[in-house]
Amino acid sequence: MNIEMQQSAINDISDKVHPNCVVCSLANTKGLQLEFLSGEDGYITATFTCDRTLEGYPGVVHGGIVSSILDGAMGHCMFSRGQVAVTVEMTTKFRHPVVTNQQAIVSANITRFSHSLCLLEAEIVQNGKVKATAKGKFFNQGRKSAFNGKLYTLCQMNNRH
Repeated sequence: MNIEMQQSAINDISDKVHPNCVVCSLANTKGLQLEFLSGEDGYITATFTCDRTLEGYPGVVHGGIVSSILDGAMGHCMFSRGQVAVTVEMTTKFRHPVVTNQQAIVSANITRFSHSLCLLEAEIVQNGKVKATAKGKFFNQGRKSAFNGKLYTLCQMNNRH
């Protein structure tokens, strides 16, 4: 799949399966509104700046926000392949504080792709320094068309409540 097709898949799936996402939805005016862009070899990137409303400690982006950004980037890697996936497990390493009011870049890629479980990695770089990294396991729910654009949770798929 070329970059244009990957970008189209990202936008289409993102709009359909989580239209009010706090990380990427442009419709969510209280969210981060990150625009994930597809790159070579399936890499996903987004440039962002978090203001002081998202800080934990003074001048530092809250760790939960950092984790959400990393998770969103990994999910969009799956979207770029036309796949709908949900996070099963994620480990975040905070190497240095992500500073508020300074531009940063999040990137992610798929390290292992299988029919049902995929492994991904992501990182946030700010001022040329890796600030946080994450590894995630994602349950691959298949192609968007298989679900008619609807995201089913694991509980719904397993008939549990």
